[in-house]
Amino acid sequence: MRAWRVEANGEPEAALRRAEAEPPDVGPRQLRVRVLAAPANFPDVLLCRGQYQVRPELPFVAGVEACGEVVAAGPDVSDVSVGDRVVGTCVLPHGSFAEEAVMESAVAFPAPPGLDDAEAAGFVIAYQTGWFALHERARLREGETLLVHAAAGGVGSAAVQLGKAAGARVVAVVGGAAKAEVARQCGADVVVDRHTEDVVAVVKELTDGRGSDVVFDPVGGEAYAQSTRCVAFEGRIVVVGFASGTVPQPALGHALVKNYAILGLHWGLYAQLDPARVRAAHQHLLRLSAAGAIKPVVGERVGFDELPAAVQRLADGETVGRVVWEA
Repeated sequence: MRAWRVEANGEPEAALRRAEAEPPDVGPRQLRVRVLAAPANFPDVLLCRGQYQVRPELPFVAGVEACGEVVAAGPDVSDVSVGDRVVGTCVLPHGSFAEEAVMESAVAFPAPPGLDDAEAAGFVIAYQTGWFALHERARLREGETLLVHAAAGGVGSAAVQLGKAAGARVVAVVGGAAKAEVARQCGADVVVDRHTEDVVAVVKELTDGRGSDVVFDPVGGEAYAQSTRCVAFEGRIVVVGFASGTVPQPALGHALVKNYAILGLHWGLYAQLDPARVRAAHQHLLRLSAAGAIKPVVGERVGFDELPAAVQRLADGETVGRVVWEA
């Protein structure tokens, strides 16, 4: 089968090498799926660079998420059948940048019926991350102000939609006019172009100086610094990732004097330690999808041969919405 493998760490366009691979074996409580569509996620960038918290042995087939059709089920799988259309994360080294991939059955979910393959492919990581960040960690409440950094990206656009579905007032931070339009389409109440506007000033003016109750930050670096300057009394900053490449060193004295909380969110730990909670979240998300409240933004649909360049554009911050390869 065709596959894109990481054989040596580096930037995605150089690290991903086309190869012919054997279809993966399927183990206990695992599924082998025919990949229908797979999005590029920022963890794919970090995996190529060798900077992700999980470092599979080289070489490995990249791709952490997919929408696929089940073609084989391992022992101890009882609730999924061959032919089912599922979405979920992939078990490295058998990732989704190939014609077939492996998923753990415990965190493989029915694909939302109202979404096509490319839309469904980007449903799990982004919306589960947004759900757990906003509802489990930050306890976002109706009427609160939510600040979302990188709001036109896959995870950020999901957070904007989930914030609106929860009844929050959403301030979306983006870089550029095209990304601003995506954030508006996702329902953001206020869009801030960080290239031309002062994020802190806009948030303070909007909230009469109070600041944002919740901040969703997948960026780190300067975005995190801005958040600390405009977070409200008893506000919550949820640290989701470091797409900027800079991991902040929090000034805990500042958190103390301003009475705000810094919360970490690693969704993969929920999938590993509490899959029942993750499945419950998926049911909430399916209902929101059926109601039309959330829908993945697919900015680019690419062919298999275009994958390395597409992942590189994600690494370089040039993408809008999700970039997805379709079989």
